[in-house]
Amino acid sequence: MTVLKDIPEKWFPVVLPIQKKKKTGFGGKQSKKKRTEEERKVKANDREHNEKFQYASNCIMTSKYNILTFLPVNLFEQFQEVANTYFLFLLILQLIPQISSLSWFTTIVPLALVLSITAVKDATDDYFRHKSDNQVNNRQSQVLIRGSLQNEKWMNVKVGDIIKLENNQFVAADLLLLSSTEPHGLCYIETAELDGETNMKVRQSVSVTAELGDPNNLVSFDGEVVCEPPNNKLDRFCGTLYWHDKKYPLSNQNMLLRGCVLRNTEACYGLVIFAGPDTKLMQNSGRTKFKRTSIDRLMNTLVLWIFGFLVCMGLILAVGNAVWEQEVGSLFQSYLPWDPPVDNFLFSAFLSFWSYIIILNTVVPISLYVSVEVIRLGHSYFINWDRRMFCSQCNTAAEARTTTLNEELGQVEYIFSDKTGTLTQNIMSFNKCSIYGQTYGEVMDTLGKKPKRLDFTPFNPLADPDFRFYDEKLLESVKVGDSHTHEFFRLLSLCHTVMSEEKSEGELVYKAQSPDEGALVTAARNFGFVFRSRTPGTITTTEMGRTVVYSLLAILDFNNIRKRMSVIVRNPEGKIRLYCKGADTVVLERLHSCNQELISITSDHLNEYAADGLRTLALAYRELSEDEWEAWSESHRCADKATDCREDRLAAAYDKIEQDMMLLGATAIEDKLQEGVQETIALLSLANIKIWVLTGDKQETAVNIGYSCKMLTDDMTEVFIISGHTVQSVRQELRRARERMIELSRAKDEGTKGWAEARFMGNGLKDGQEKDGRTGEGSKQLNSPCGDMDNISGEFALIISGHSLAHALEADMESEFVLTACACKAVICCRVTPLQKAQVVELIKKHKNAVTLAIGDGANDVSMIKSAHIGVGISGQEGIQAVLASDYSFAQFRFLQRLLLVHGRWSYLRMCRFLCYFFYKNFAFTMVHFWFGFFCGFSAQTVYDQYFITLYNIVYTSLPVLAMGVFDQDVPDHRSLEYPKLYEPGQLNLLFNKKEFFICIAQGIYTSVVLFFVPYAVLSNATQINGVPLADYQTFAVTTATALVIVVSVQIALDTGFWTIFNHMFVWGSVGSYFTIMFALHSQTLFRIFPNQFHFVGSAQNTLLQPVVWLTIALATAICVVPVLAFRFLKLDLKPQLSDTVRYTQLVRQKRRKPGGRSMGGAWRGTGSVSEGRLGARGGSRRSGYAFSHQEGFGELITSGKNMRLSSLALANFASKHSSSWIETLRRKKNTHTPPNTSGECSPAPSNMSGTGPALSNSSSVLGGSQETSIEEESNTAVELSSSSHPATLEVNESKASAPDSSTSAAATTDSSGGWTLSLETVQETPFDQRGFARASYSSDPPCDARELPHPHTK
Repeated sequence: MTVLKDIPEKWFPVVLPIQKKKKTGFGGKQSKKKRTEEERKVKANDREHNEKFQYASNCIMTSKYNILTFLPVNLFEQFQEVANTYFLFLLILQLIPQISSLSWFTTIVPLALVLSITAVKDATDDYFRHKSDNQVNNRQSQVLIRGSLQNEKWMNVKVGDIIKLENNQFVAADLLLLSSTEPHGLCYIETAELDGETNMKVRQSVSVTAELGDPNNLVSFDGEVVCEPPNNKLDRFCGTLYWHDKKYPLSNQNMLLRGCVLRNTEACYGLVIFAGPDTKLMQNSGRTKFKRTSIDRLMNTLVLWIFGFLVCMGLILAVGNAVWEQEVGSLFQSYLPWDPPVDNFLFSAFLSFWSYIIILNTVVPISLYVSVEVIRLGHSYFINWDRRMFCSQCNTAAEARTTTLNEELGQVEYIFSDKTGTLTQNIMSFNKCSIYGQTYGEVMDTLGKKPKRLDFTPFNPLADPDFRFYDEKLLESVKVGDSHTHEFFRLLSLCHTVMSEEKSEGELVYKAQSPDEGALVTAARNFGFVFRSRTPGTITTTEMGRTVVYSLLAILDFNNIRKRMSVIVRNPEGKIRLYCKGADTVVLERLHSCNQELISITSDHLNEYAADGLRTLALAYRELSEDEWEAWSESHRCADKATDCREDRLAAAYDKIEQDMMLLGATAIEDKLQEGVQETIALLSLANIKIWVLTGDKQETAVNIGYSCKMLTDDMTEVFIISGHTVQSVRQELRRARERMIELSRAKDEGTKGWAEARFMGNGLKDGQEKDGRTGEGSKQLNSPCGDMDNISGEFALIISGHSLAHALEADMESEFVLTACACKAVICCRVTPLQKAQVVELIKKHKNAVTLAIGDGANDVSMIKSAHIGVGISGQEGIQAVLASDYSFAQFRFLQRLLLVHGRWSYLRMCRFLCYFFYKNFAFTMVHFWFGFFCGFSAQTVYDQYFITLYNIVYTSLPVLAMGVFDQDVPDHRSLEYPKLYEPGQLNLLFNKKEFFICIAQGIYTSVVLFFVPYAVLSNATQINGVPLADYQTFAVTTATALVIVVSVQIALDTGFWTIFNHMFVWGSVGSYFTIMFALHSQTLFRIFPNQFHFVGSAQNTLLQPVVWLTIALATAICVVPVLAFRFLKLDLKPQLSDTVRYTQLVRQKRRKPGGRSMGGAWRGTGSVSEGRLGARGGSRRSGYAFSHQEGFGELITSGKNMRLSSLALANFASKHSSSWIETLRRKKNTHTPPNTSGECSPAPSNMSGTGPALSNSSSVLGGSQETSIEEESNTAVELSSSSHPATLEVNESKASAPDSSTSAAATTDSSGGWTLSLETVQETPFDQRGFARASYSSDPPCDARELPHPHTK
């Protein structure tokens, strides 16, 4: 047996990128290998041989710690926080008695508390990861060991083992399919965990192993597989099977990847090629990352600055101590000598420096971090307890799975969303149709009653009971025998690749390769045209109760280039007819010229369906004579047997027969969105959040959903499609898109009033209000014209395919892609791998100073969720992998608006107010010591007594600021949703930044100056009533401390915007506790018990009985508070924020006793007329609603009979004509590039271009037209199987209708409160665009009399 010794040249594009990633590894620690794997050699049923290569086991590990590593690794992570290191340093200083004036326990207790709370939280998170890993690793699998099948845990499966899989089981590892219970080694899989697609895909074993279906045969199988090393390419596999001195090429079509689910297949056997962290699923999963908020990072910087400030203050006071000791202190040496070991003024200054570092360290107390954790914990519980984020259907509540990222929810600028299962339910329903100029499915009841669902059972006993339709006109048209309606549903029952299984009489189960086809065939079934069964040469239907058998002459299969499929059938009367369904852009241009009037009517219906976000297909047919069929069949047979340019010849043959067709109508299928998706996206867009959809689905499907959920709209200035296959073509398309944006933007800025009004209605921001300052550090590297791109006005969208994205993500292309994409309102990336999703997120994090959020529901979204600043998991139908990897989880996408606009905004607001106040109160408290140093000989004497210093941040001021940080809010939750522009301060980082920090400490320093010098000035000459002077240390300390507590309590009362019972209790209770504790500490009782600790008996009572003391406190309070009040009133009057305006309007409404929260809605509903005007302005321009999630190759699979169970005689007769493998046909295809669009790659091409020219990839499906190819004779160089996709085109009209000025609608509100209301209404946005359409009923008279449809077949 020959084995390849060197790495094959064909593997270079796969292996070389992998070598770069081997340094970091994938999917856990096991991926870190001691050697670089250049190729993999696997021998079946030989564990000893395979163990020599030390391949990874099938055990996965997504956790970060184990019992031994938890403590050191967790402490290392925590001490990466600058603050924790800072407090550890202070603790060491406090352990030195010569410099410590405070007890060491004041630092070690809170530090240990912070470390413990964080450690427990991290341990809990990692425990759930271990639990998930154990659940997966302990799944059972049937492994062939020593000639018999034995149950083994997944973690014990080894490379080289043969595994048996049964229907609906998950694939345990990456397997080479050996055999299956289905004919010809076929099996069906669902890949939702890998790429998010739920439509079934087919895999086939190598022919030489297809018959090894019995364990007795498989135990003797000793073939060796040589293949590429582990990599993350989901759509690629290159390898060779060596067995019996022969070699057989292997491709991705022979592989079952971990995470797939076996469907509609009784059982199959596979050879383990990659296990555990080497599987493609784990290679795409990414690593668990330690996430921190931007506020955490800023606080680290601020702590360093404060430490520098602290050192400067210490140096100033140390220099003062040296000067004082030399000039003044030396005079007292005789009776006040220095304490040992101090022997000179320099050493005294050195010790004084460290003493002041300890005393002044309260500028950043450890209680700050304890308070932050408590506040975050409270915010997390509010998310968990929110009943409005509870899904009653699945009994699932929202869950905050982390407590460290809450405030960052209020700063999100980019959302990266999966499509399937996140935006959609992936449930297709037959919604509307147009048949010969008449539209059906529009059910409008003026009385507001819910339309009644049609009952098909009396009419058709074979109807699907789950099918829903409401328009009785269509059913009546079928019942009365309308020929066009019958032919319409006859086409749907014949033109497809669905397989039917009849478990009992009348109980039909359809196995559809895509949900679209299933919905169409089910619709035909309910309206009386029931697809019953098929053989390779026949299709059996039941039409209006009568069984009809059609001869299937050919299937012209669907692919992404043709965008259509056709069947040619012969009915029992001998007539031959071609039925075709496909994208309207390609079907309408292949119709007979007599269809013009019907085309116009149907196009209007297609416009309407596309505007509603429905997935459309056009249906047509053609009568064929025997001569036409024979001539075409012969030309097709020649094209199929051609040795050169076979695909082009087949495409030309298909195109030749699919001409001069007669239009039947169109279908409109609804890919059901999740509830509230449109409103959520509209609200988030108004909050200036950009939404990118990253999906593994094909381009047409993703674009259709983009229109359905209003991410893409017909009112957009332009939609750009990037579909280049080379780096140069992608770069050229991106640059042309930018040039087009700048051109349209300039035209818009210089244009008419209609452009200006459309801009205002579109994004709610005028030019001067655009976000500034956060273009990111990476933007400096971006190519020109940067300045022009920053001033882009207009709404643009970008659609890019996976192969183009791969080039755009290269190092020298990153800036080009980011510059273009970030200028767009919406971006859709199609056909992307899980790793590409993560790379896109990392790209935005790298080039933009913006917070990113990723949301998904499947295992293919885990890598993206881990990469984003915030990961959100949808607990949907694709398992819980996304939830386990996420930071937050809930059941519906619509809850995202409440998570961000309510909880996120409140969390950010509360945290910012908390930090501002906390720094203020601590600088006001600490800086008094600094001023006092100049009056106490720089002796490190404290102003306050030790107990006040200890209790100030723990008792006197901790609870009020905690209450504000947990409960505060500026506007109610419904106002946050009503005015999404309230979210923007978080994105712009306005509430807490370096500027706000300096303002806070400046106010704190000002307060400390007042609190020190006002009592000092007053009390220095004041006397008691009995004439005794008040100028003593303890009186000054009590007066200053009391004034400090009162001032900071008044300040937090002014800062609190939402008062609860807890705020009242904590604010006033803290003031009361201060006086209670102070009087207790100065009482005789404590003095008698601890005479050495409490020296100043009765000084507090004596001090506070003096009127001059209270006057001093009142004066200091007024001087501290009045300037703040004056500034805030002026700011509120001269430059109010939107939140101020909203609060004022709310107060006005409450006074007028009007319902608060929805009174603005009526005025804004009038904007629905805008949509009508804009839609009408598009005139003849039309957008295709085509989307069809079908795969190429199923046509030939059916006509070859390889997926059907036939009798041996029938199969033998049939095989003599059709023995070619459909997969081998696909394998022979060449990966040719799509030529660049001559009209400009960056701008949408006209829709009529999509069908011209020969297709690049087709499947031959005509009976008798296949070639026999022996797999053993093929070269060992396996041709890579990849489907070349042609860029879908969107047609966007460059002219827009002028939108009515939104301020006109705003003026219609009943409230008018002067400038306040005007300023509110000018920024008010409405996410709900109610559009009305005028329905036109068309005559059912045929627009073309040249070709009449035949009546239904009768007996």
